[in-house]
Amino acid sequence: MMKRRLIGAIAVGCAAVFATFTAAGPVLAQEDASKGIEEYRKMMAEDPFANPGLLFVDSGEALWTEKRGPKNVSLEGCDLGKGPGVLDGAFAELPRYFKDADKVMDVESRILWCMEKLQGIDTKPIIKGAFSKRGEGGSEMEFLASFVGSKSNGMPMKSQLSHPKEKEAYAIGEALFYMRAGPHDFSCQTCHGTKGTRIRLQELPDLAEPTEDARKTVATWPAYRVSQERVRTMQHRMADCYRQMRMPKVGYGSDAVTALITFLAKQADGGEIQVPALKR
Repeated sequence: MMKRRLIGAIAVGCAAVFATFTAAGPVLAQEDASKGIEEYRKMMAEDPFANPGLLFVDSGEALWTEKRGPKNVSLEGCDLGKGPGVLDGAFAELPRYFKDADKVMDVESRILWCMEKLQGIDTKPIIKGAFSKRGEGGSEMEFLASFVGSKSNGMPMKSQLSHPKEKEAYAIGEALFYMRAGPHDFSCQTCHGTKGTRIRLQELPDLAEPTEDARKTVATWPAYRVSQERVRTMQHRMADCYRQMRMPKVGYGSDAVTALITFLAKQADGGEIQVPALKR
């Protein structure tokens, strides 16, 4: 049933693009393609169990409760900011400062920290495979981030900027957002600083201001990418943006990426979390 829905919905989007290109040209094709993608999302929304990303959530829950590593314990004792084992609403308040680590962490870097400290797991192989490839069915971090994020669904994002290190991370993230570099002299703001722009058929949300664009965009990652047939996390989104800007490769879970996510979280303050969302 899920497969039939996916095929049918994708066909709607493809048909819209094809019909418009052959009849009216590329400008109207962009409009119809967007309508086709939106129709796909509506079809999936009619049946919440048709979202393929829910398979990632289920896999993440299994990993979260499984006793693993040299210490043979689960991640159920992991403190994501609201106390050990408390997941409801925790994702909505990330990134945040953690006293035990003495640093600001997003959901992925915090999960890695808990794996190392609670379970005694060597996370280097997990980091290396954090972004799954086609045919792999997903990675541990994609599973776990989807599960943790889903526990805050329907709640508003609440950016944390009370601690000095949270304020510092925000300031660094803001600077990175506007920093132009690389062979094309791009910055995040180049693509995400003006409302109503797009690259080919992809709409580009305005993230430079705390707008509805930012709230709808940031609050819906991790997301199931239909074009890639898997869930992608915010860490992947940042890494892929840097790749597209031809910037040097960023480190998974690095302080720089966490700072950028901290800035974006503030821009999206109040946005309703829907994880994993559906994106093209």
